[in-house]
Amino acid sequence: MTSDLPSDGSVAKAVVWQARFADAIRIIVAPSLLFFSGFFTMDFVLSGAYSWPRTSRVLALTLTLAVLIYEFIYKEQQVRHPDYSRETRMKMLLYSCLIPYVAGAVALIALARLTL
Repeated sequence: MTSDLPSDGSVAKAVVWQARFADAIRIIVAPSLLFFSGFFTMDFVLSGAYSWPRTSRVLALTLTLAVLIYEFIYKEQQVRHPDYSRETRMKMLLYSCLIPYVAGAVALIALARLTL
């Protein structure tokens, strides 16, 4: 039986590249997006202008973030590290997602206090 996979090591390179890409998403992209999302969501909450267009944007943002977190952070870590416990994966979510989101919200509150 023959395999269609190349035997020159390009598969191993692809696996390494995918692992680096997943780490870049978890360490750089997701925290950055979540920081600005927390900032935007807190702006919406504190503004008091609850129009339908703004509300729908915040709901769409929240849904998009939930998909990003589940698909690209939680499931990716579950596949790459099946030996990690659920608690360890939840800690990854805390550090990669929850802390940046809260930091963005706190940054807006701090900026709002500076302008008062």
